[in-house]
Amino acid sequence: MKKLLIIALVVLLSAPVVAQEKLFLVFELMQVDNEQENDYMETEQFWKKIHQKRSDAGDIVGWDLWALLPGGEHQGYQYATVTLFDSAEKMFENPNLWKRVKEAYPDMSDDDLDKKMMSAAKSRDLAVRIFMQEIANTKGDFEMKVGTVANMDFMKVDMNGYDAYEKAEMEVFQPWHQQMIDDGAKGYWSLSRFMVPTGSDTYASHMTVNMFEDVKQALAQNASGEEPTEAQMKAIMEGLKTRDLKFTYMARLIDMVR
Repeated sequence: MKKLLIIALVVLLSAPVVAQEKLFLVFELMQVDNEQENDYMETEQFWKKIHQKRSDAGDIVGWDLWALLPGGEHQGYQYATVTLFDSAEKMFENPNLWKRVKEAYPDMSDDDLDKKMMSAAKSRDLAVRIFMQEIANTKGDFEMKVGTVANMDFMKVDMNGYDAYEKAEMEVFQPWHQQMIDDGAKGYWSLSRFMVPTGSDTYASHMTVNMFEDVKQALAQNASGEEPTEAQMKAIMEGLKTRDLKFTYMARLIDMVR
């Protein structure tokens, strides 16, 4: 399981429900031992204050903390964080981070901040970091909030097959998801493409995220919506052939900054 996403993933993450032309995501997967749980939660609270300053200043769009299910110690990753940007330049360069750290903790010296950040790093194993761009999403008035449930699907697509896969997602599956949203069966769907890492040896290349109000709605999704026609079913089956579904996490949003 540790190999899962460690050479490829960025991850449901998390796709936010915000209206803008472009969205970029840094998706991070954490391994947290049972005895590290309290320290890890303290670490994320420390960082949340910094992320709030970054969001207020326009450095980031927001930040999410997701608990992954099933989440056992030997089942890969227990948590995922997603930091959201409105440009690739902000995502890759991140020039104001230390400034926002100082704004969040003005009474702490540089030495104390260094020590705090070093101790925070020891509370978890940041096993995977992925840079993504969201390339498609559904429309609606769904408001993501603490308690939101998401299914994060990681897809492996041959580099020569990106066009066919993305076309299938947008032309075949996205309208289906949009209909389910219009019918109240789910809240949101998005498709993101990995920017870094990429290549034939990476574990995955794309991520789709389906968001639901709660677990009840997530578990009921398969019973919702009309049966596809014969032509639609054929298109769906052809679309499924364009990618390899590598892994799915169910995730619950436990904290966020906007």
